[in-house]
Amino acid sequence: VYLEYEHVFFSATDLADTVLAARDNGLPVIAKTPQLERAEVAKLLECGVVGIQLPRTETRAQVETLLDYLKFPPSGTRAAAPGYGNSDFVVPEDARAWLQEQDEEVSLVIHIETKKAYENADEIISTPGIDMVYVGPGDFSVELGQPGNPEHPEVRGPMAEILALCKQYEVPFGTTAINAEAGRRWVEEGALFFEAADELEFVREGATNLVDAYRGFIG
Repeated sequence: VYLEYEHVFFSATDLADTVLAARDNGLPVIAKTPQLERAEVAKLLECGVVGIQLPRTETRAQVETLLDYLKFPPSGTRAAAPGYGNSDFVVPEDARAWLQEQDEEVSLVIHIETKKAYENADEIISTPGIDMVYVGPGDFSVELGQPGNPEHPEVRGPMAEILALCKQYEVPFGTTAINAEAGRRWVEEGALFFEAADELEFVREGATNLVDAYRGFIG
């Protein structure tokens, strides 16, 4: 499950409850932090997310800062605060094992969506510790002068270059495809994950299919 925590209106309680519900159903959660700030990242980790996505990643220094927030000493400076969603509300009996488990479990996802990030893509993606690279086609298309048209060659070309860098550095690449056919092409080129749709789209599609089915036999 991916939580959009940069743009949507989550209260801290709603966020924690959502992550708890997902974990209770065996669904790992990746959340986008609203900004590169230690306390924001810490709260997401204490909720129990297993991955942090950094919007507007533009430099290697930003990646290294986030990595520092994600890892416990000596690898980073994350503060130990078990007993919340990060340990299923149980204080671990073996603190050392829990710290190691957290360091291994939590993933760092960079979010490339600006021209500056594209220009710095090699130094960003080559940073040790990155687990996934996501290219946001919406803002990326705006930055490259083709708003709303991520399949335009001036957008798709740079995205393909980023994918090639991901292959070079053995980092999984993902994006959001405009439709299933575009998704198929990305998979053929090597994309390994997608942000596919949000709950409103699922509700709308499900309701539309049901209404259309009834209209079909009611006449």
